[in-house]
Amino acid sequence: MATAVVREVPELDAAAVAEWRAGRRPLVELMARAQRELGGVAGFRLGEGPPTVVVTDPAAVQHVLALNPETYAKRSHRARMLVGDGVLSASGEAWRNQRRLLQAQFTGPGMRRYQHRLEAAARATAERWAGHARTGEPVDIGEEMRLFALDTVWRALTGHPVDAATAQALGGVAAVVEALPSLPADAVEPPPAVAADLARIDEVAHQAIAAARTGEAGPDGPGLLHLLVEAGEERPEYTDALIRDELVTLLMAGHETTASTLTWLYLLLDGAPEARGWALAAGPDGSAERRAAIDALASEALRLYPSAWMLPRRAVVDDVLLGHRIEAGSDVLSCPYLTHRDPGLWAEPGRFDPRRFTEPGGRPAQQGAYLPFGIGARACLGIRFAQREMLALLELLLPAHTVAFHAPAPAAAFGLTVRPTGPTPATIN
Repeated sequence: MATAVVREVPELDAAAVAEWRAGRRPLVELMARAQRELGGVAGFRLGEGPPTVVVTDPAAVQHVLALNPETYAKRSHRARMLVGDGVLSASGEAWRNQRRLLQAQFTGPGMRRYQHRLEAAARATAERWAGHARTGEPVDIGEEMRLFALDTVWRALTGHPVDAATAQALGGVAAVVEALPSLPADAVEPPPAVAADLARIDEVAHQAIAAARTGEAGPDGPGLLHLLVEAGEERPEYTDALIRDELVTLLMAGHETTASTLTWLYLLLDGAPEARGWALAAGPDGSAERRAAIDALASEALRLYPSAWMLPRRAVVDDVLLGHRIEAGSDVLSCPYLTHRDPGLWAEPGRFDPRRFTEPGGRPAQQGAYLPFGIGARACLGIRFAQREMLALLELLLPAHTVAFHAPAPAAAFGLTVRPTGPTPATIN
């Protein structure tokens, strides 16, 4: 039997990298060029040592994220300054224990205890939008979606709706998330503005932990924070510091990504208003057919603007990836944003078309071709929570209102998440 040939990862030339550096453009542009010119496993050199490898081929994505998570270890998360040792940035046995504790909360049975909280947050937003429609006052859709998502996750964590003072203080989560990509990767001390936001977040977190520790439950009963506090009574590793880190991790992951997805969805609907009509015509209010169509709207928004646009890993040992040699120490960057826009996988990939997710053959069959929340052991814990949350809101808002934006859709900013670069002022009709 012939031995398979192992090739080096093809690399962009140094001139292409120098051109990118000189233009100070987003990393995603360099990654897109590598994919376009070299294929679904491609590289470039940003310094000494092995090349950075961009992975967009579905089989390669599956190999890295799902089949060989021990070979391709999660890199230290840039959000560590915000989330500390929470489950997002933890590794090894600590990560396994933390994930095990939280995982049951986000399964089908576990989700049932949060369903009425999602629906209550959606109703509060629908009432607010009805008021905006009556007055005709302009609103920022991104801020509206951030408030909805924050209210939802705060109800899940504490049993309380978010109040204005808490919402204002926790606005610092979005500010820190926006600031982190501009800081040096090895930064330890935050700049003054980020430090001030972190202090406000910490104050809210420790107040909530203290309230949960006294047994105080909200009108919806105890929340996920109470589970973390109870874990602290039995497990010495769940100190106040770790409980704070898990709380802030859930706040960040539970509202920043959902808010961005919903904002992108409304921006996309502004350019394709027929998609709203298609979803509403799929079936009567509350029907399985309409819900499937609304889910498809959200799925298509997530295809174009996935919650996790890049998933960085580091090869801890030598490996062979689709016939390419991967050296230990290589940075390996899976990029759902580019995989989701690959014309070899998706017909007219730049077009917003939710029917891809309802019609046979509308989406690729390969595992690894669609991964807005990641795949494998470190896929996002809150996938079902986010899906149900968006469905609860859109079932109320889509039939009742249209949104008229006051400016063209902003460009995308590629940081910890992919989000609109600026405000999104609009009138709700």
